[in-house]
Amino acid sequence: MFGGFCLETIKGFVEHIIFQNTQNGYTVLRLASGEQEITCTGIFTQLDEGECIELDGEYVERAAYGKQFAAKSFRVTVPEDSDAIEHYLGSGAIKGVGAALAARIVRLFGNDTFRIIEEEPHRLSEVKGISEKKAREIAEQVADKKDARDAMVFLQKYGISNTLAIKIYNRYGMGLYDIMRENPYKLAEDITGVGFRTADEIAAKIGIHVDSDYRIRSGIIYILSQAGAEGHTYLPMDILLARSSDMLGLLEEQIEPQISNLAIDKKIVIKENGNGKCIYSMSAYYAELNCARLLYELQHAFDGADRFEKTELDMISDRIKRLEETNHIQLDEQQRLAVIEAIRNGIFILSGGPGTGKTTTINMILHYFEDEELDIFLAAPTGRAAKRMTEATGFEARTIHRMLEINGAVSDDERGFSGARFEKNEFNPLEADVIIIDEMSMVDIYLFQALLKAVTPGTKLILVGDRNQLPSVGAGQVLKDILESRKFASVSLSKIFRQTSKSDIAMNAHLINEGREIAFDNKSRDFFLLERDNIKVIYKHMIILITEKIPKYVNAGMYDIQVLTPMKRGALGAETLNKILQQYLNPPSNQKAELVIGDDILRTGDKVMQIKNNYQLEWEVVSKYGITVDSGQGVFNGDIGIVREINETAKTVVVEYDDQRRVTYPYSGLDDIELAYAITIHKSQGSEYPAVIMPLLTGPRMLFNRNLLYTGVTRAKSCLVILGSRNTVKQMIENESEQKRFTGLKDRICEITE
Repeated sequence: MFGGFCLETIKGFVEHIIFQNTQNGYTVLRLASGEQEITCTGIFTQLDEGECIELDGEYVERAAYGKQFAAKSFRVTVPEDSDAIEHYLGSGAIKGVGAALAARIVRLFGNDTFRIIEEEPHRLSEVKGISEKKAREIAEQVADKKDARDAMVFLQKYGISNTLAIKIYNRYGMGLYDIMRENPYKLAEDITGVGFRTADEIAAKIGIHVDSDYRIRSGIIYILSQAGAEGHTYLPMDILLARSSDMLGLLEEQIEPQISNLAIDKKIVIKENGNGKCIYSMSAYYAELNCARLLYELQHAFDGADRFEKTELDMISDRIKRLEETNHIQLDEQQRLAVIEAIRNGIFILSGGPGTGKTTTINMILHYFEDEELDIFLAAPTGRAAKRMTEATGFEARTIHRMLEINGAVSDDERGFSGARFEKNEFNPLEADVIIIDEMSMVDIYLFQALLKAVTPGTKLILVGDRNQLPSVGAGQVLKDILESRKFASVSLSKIFRQTSKSDIAMNAHLINEGREIAFDNKSRDFFLLERDNIKVIYKHMIILITEKIPKYVNAGMYDIQVLTPMKRGALGAETLNKILQQYLNPPSNQKAELVIGDDILRTGDKVMQIKNNYQLEWEVVSKYGITVDSGQGVFNGDIGIVREINETAKTVVVEYDDQRRVTYPYSGLDDIELAYAITIHKSQGSEYPAVIMPLLTGPRMLFNRNLLYTGVTRAKSCLVILGSRNTVKQMIENESEQKRFTGLKDRICEITE
């Protein structure tokens, strides 16, 4: 049964593949079934013309294409008669065998053809035009395809999809049977797309014991990978044991010996700090170690502050004063010190909150190095942050990924893991004298490692950010750890310059950060609290603000106004708010295509966000005449765009991101995007919006803290409206608790530099 209907089964051979989407496997084909030719649609992978298949599905009537068979599943079968065998051999599936040669083979051997090929392949040389060498080649190809088909059938018994089965077969070949029977947990180590949960389900079906060493070891690795997704680069021993025990249903004493065994096998790293043993995955440990080493090399290679005599410092100060006059910039004492430190050091960190003059300081640094005719690169973690940097400095800024020339052709390494590949690296470094990275609080340990590998010693690296922002979505807290190591020159700006323009957003952000009360009198021009205690009233007023009030006030469109919420779930969480806002901001109409995805609807015109880094997705910028003027690869976590097209025939969705970058998603890739009328505050990092609405009523204490409120407030440029409870805001300001991240970059830096 499927959807309440009985599925029909049909079989035949693939006469012709009419259309195939290579990304998601969606295929339209013509099936020769007896005297009939049937048009079939469905997800078919690794299918050749001429192959015999059996399909389960139902007939549907489509307005544009007539009657078709919509397949829900399929199986490749062995051709049963001479006609089917001839079609298969002559289809091109077997290299070097065309229609004429296939006809001669079948004419000689008839229905016994496949048995001959498999058991007596030398007899193929009896056919005119086939040498002994060619006979062996044909037999090998048929055997390979049979092995692959048998493997697909075997793996499907364990609920493994065709796509994943192909990966497994390509990785292990005929060795997959031994792995599946002895240690299916190896799949989780070697195959991208197979996690511990999947391997554990397979193991249970096979009958592997719950206290198997393989299971325990795989579970430990899985817990560490999950910790990375939470932002940690390691877990303390006691936490790792507790989590592993809970997930595996075993005693901690059964688990602890395997932690030592994994370390001996170089699968994990055990380090000691002041709080005891820290357990790292190999990738996280070496990412931190590499970053520490590369930072040290960059700083050490530079002559540094020691070479500057007083006369030289005086000359630098004089030049800065002249540049201030020439460019009509006035620096305060902290800013001037920051410029001097950036000139004196190979690595320099500039930190500060909103309105403290970071942009002015960066501009003076740029003028100084431009005056020296140095090559300067500017970059930021996201497209929005890079765009803001360009507008603020007048210099072109790129995303870090684009600066490093990301290569979307992801390849597996020797362990089977895959990830981004950058054209710029230690073998092909960035050709720059100065590199400035903004929004460093967003940069995780792995992206930072990739950046440092591409920077040659002798290049100045200037890191800019706000240490009080939420840390990166990915693992690590790079900016905070570097600053806390106290091993590199840094200046923290604290004076608020926006005071003269009466920006209460900036003023209140600093008050929040300092744990001080903020005014709720609504006399401000850009910071408002609308006290509401009824959720439905909050919904209503949110819609009025977005559709009527704020667009005129800040001179922006509805989609430029961003709702930021602390939570993903709940009545005021992003998921619920998106459904409500979609209904009012982009209601259904006959002119808009729709796609139902589970309980959700995606509609043309929807505002959406990419929620994970996808290095292989291709994008293009198209002129109004339909000509591609730019193209590239990679769409990243946090990118926001608009759904421009939903194509039912091709099973694709087109999203247009910033800078008119258009991305075509197959239906199977829509897990990468979600509605973005409302997003979590964490997802808003690095972005700035003309206006922000924050619904704050109630929530868990650990989440509703000062750090989160500060980050949300600093995302607003011209207008911030808090909808909810005055007391909740006060409690968040008072709540200093943050979710602790277990990271060791600070320790690695101190180890290397001491």
